[in-house]
Amino acid sequence: MLTEKKVMDILQETGVLLQGHFLLTSGRHSEHYLQCARVFQYPDRAAELCRALAEKFAGFEPDVCIGPALGGIIIAYETARELKTRGIFAERDETGGMTLRRGFAIKPGEKVLVLEDVVTTGGSVREVMELVQAHGGQVVGVGSIVDRSNGQVDFGVPYHALVRLDVTSFAPADCPLCAQGIPAVKPGSRKR
Repeated sequence: MLTEKKVMDILQETGVLLQGHFLLTSGRHSEHYLQCARVFQYPDRAAELCRALAEKFAGFEPDVCIGPALGGIIIAYETARELKTRGIFAERDETGGMTLRRGFAIKPGEKVLVLEDVVTTGGSVREVMELVQAHGGQVVGVGSIVDRSNGQVDFGVPYHALVRLDVTSFAPADCPLCAQGIPAVKPGSRKR
């Protein structure tokens, strides 16, 4: 079993935790950013993390694992491999909403596990959950490597994260880094 300490060791060894002034996808600001893509450049580490997530959801017997592009693609694939099921991803369309492309489909009644690298507000996960439900799928759970929601996120289904981090974030108007004149950078993949 992978302990939270071992997960943190992996994240630190692979340079996931960044320090600076960051504009998060949620619109909030933070002095810390988790760039989980860095851990995925090491397939053995990715497999180790996703195996631990798969263990948490093995009894749920999902038919499909899905993650939002970009952060959820590898985690959905690797977790699906461990669970011996299909792994797909949702991506944004021209309106900014989540959609299935590339011939991916969710059949009515399929049990679906939604996976993401980092959960802050849960916005992307909720969009994927709505997409799954719109296709007639049943979301059986949500998993992530990191929960940085400070325990605030509730998806209405079982949620398991490998590690929970209390990382402070600020509304732009209340950001002490902005007050110091430190420019914010947006390291994520989303435009908005």
